Amino acid sequence: MTQRLEPGSAAPDFSLLDQDGSTVRLSDLRGQKVVLYFYPAAMTPGCTTQACDFRDSISPLQGLGYRVIGVSRDEPAKLAAFRERDGLTFTLLSDPDHAVHSAYGAWGEKMNYGKVIEGVLRSTFVLDEDGTVTHALYNVKATGHVARIRKLLGADA
Repeated sequence: MTQRLEPGSAAPDFSLLDQDGSTVRLSDLRGQKVVLYFYPAAMTPGCTTQACDFRDSISPLQGLGYRVIGVSRDEPAKLAAFRERDGLTFTLLSDPDHAVHSAYGAWGEKMNYGKVIEGVLRSTFVLDEDGTVTHALYNVKATGHVARIRKLLGADA
């Protein structure tokens, strides 16, 4: 099991390709607040629900100064198709070797149909402008999670 981040931890830096093949570095986002979420796979039912919930909540989150970024093991081309298919309006990043997942503690053992497997632990991190973790939420559910984030951040006005 990888070590989990706690509020007050420095968010591990990364350099990943987005859905367009452009490099995104966390260090380049300093000065912005970020909601960084890790999900198992693009275009699956639960991940689509979660992504569409973020899409539908983007205005209140952006109104509070947050940038939403999703991370999965999918290749950029699949992320581009996911973004296009569901009208997603935020950045999706590709972490095919799950190194960034591991750095954030979003990779490890989980139950899947009664069997213990290693895989993505659906998780969300809220980062402040300095790249410090303010909230670390592990093993979240796809449904209702974005509403919880909105409430936590005061985006429900």
